[in-house]
Amino acid sequence: MKALVTGAAGFIGGQLSHALWQSGWDVVGIDNFSYGNRDNLRFADTDLNDNVQTMDIRDYEAIARLFEAERFDIVYNIAGIAPLPDCQSNPTEAASVNILGLVNLLECSRRMGVEHLVQASTNAIYENETNFPSIESSYPPPTLIYPSTKYCAEQFCRSYAETYGMNITCLRFANVYGPHIDCLRKQPPFVGYMIRELYYDRVPDFHSDGNQRRDYIYIDDLIDLAMRVSKRKGFDAVNVSSNQNYSVKELYSMASELMGKSIPARYNPSQHYWEKYPSLYEGVYPIRLEILDHEVNKYSLCDNRHAMREYGWSPKVSMREGLKRVIESECEMLKKHDS
Repeated sequence: MKALVTGAAGFIGGQLSHALWQSGWDVVGIDNFSYGNRDNLRFADTDLNDNVQTMDIRDYEAIARLFEAERFDIVYNIAGIAPLPDCQSNPTEAASVNILGLVNLLECSRRMGVEHLVQASTNAIYENETNFPSIESSYPPPTLIYPSTKYCAEQFCRSYAETYGMNITCLRFANVYGPHIDCLRKQPPFVGYMIRELYYDRVPDFHSDGNQRRDYIYIDDLIDLAMRVSKRKGFDAVNVSSNQNYSVKELYSMASELMGKSIPARYNPSQHYWEKYPSLYEGVYPIRLEILDHEVNKYSLCDNRHAMREYGWSPKVSMREGLKRVIESECEMLKKHDS
């Protein structure tokens, strides 16, 4: 059995590729390395760099040639631009990658008879939801660029499934954390950011009052579900969630304890949230401050009962255990980075 993983050199794509390889799959990966890193393809038991080609999912001709040559059984589309401020500051690029790139994969999968396509979606599409826990079947559409691209991508997936009878699953990831999380980029994920600042004994800058709560899922639990959905027929959208949430203060306290640090965090007004992206505050129509406030203070909690009923899945890794594993991994990575 042969699998294609796009975004294979990213945090999620690299570990998914490894898990598929360990399970006996013939794995082919592609990545344009705009966010990916070849270190994410190096593991204790193998180096998957030779399995990964440099390729952009927006290059239809190259993608079509790859599909014709390899004859994939399943496609995991993990490629995409995920950082919210990156998408907001460059919406054309975000839409091009997150929507048009997916359409190329859908069309090639249709033409070549791929048995199943799995699309990486996000619980950010629930950003305007007010009923919790959020369920897959009913929610108001999102506002910001990133979740809007994923919302549109899901509509294309549904269209291909219903029009052509294809098997397609959209996995709506909660906030994913685990080893290899990118803590060095300009706007790292929260877990990576707080570990990095604690490692360097710096005062972390958080926003609002720290009581905002988000839903998290450990990478191994996500991969477990991603590998279970391949037998599903037709279209499905699935929350990949722990069905638990934690506040900024709770997670920072837990990380501080695990790392043996005692550094009080600094809390800033929510309107400063994307100050590293000044273009968003410029122009005739700058970003509305109430939108920033909503994003900073957004509450997320996703219902995972559909995944449990349909696929016999349940998350196994507790927040404390998962955070401990990430701290060990990222501190080792930062040590090597500094040497």
